[in-house]
Amino acid sequence: MSRKEIYQDKLQFDYFSDSYLKFEEDFYKYSAMDIPLTFLTDDILREMAMSQKNYFKLNKENSKDGRDHYFAFRIRSDNENQLVRKYEYVEEMRI
Repeated sequence: MSRKEIYQDKLQFDYFSDSYLKFEEDFYKYSAMDIPLTFLTDDILREMAMSQKNYFKLNKENSKDGRDHYFAFRIRSDNENQLVRKYEYVEEMRI
């Protein structure tokens, strides 16, 4: 079983929440990448799960201001399905 299959449909952002909208706003504020966030979300979620971290880093090479940016999330279990983990955006930090 591949890593992709292990996490298939078990990691989620709440795309309609205020926290996701804030994450999207912050990401576009700092990201210099030409790839839309929509195409990156599955990879971001899978990487956070595999590394057992509640944040991901936008490195300075891909940021508009040349600084590293960390996007932190709160991880919660879904009430309806305890196998599903929902990631709720908390804040962005610059280093």
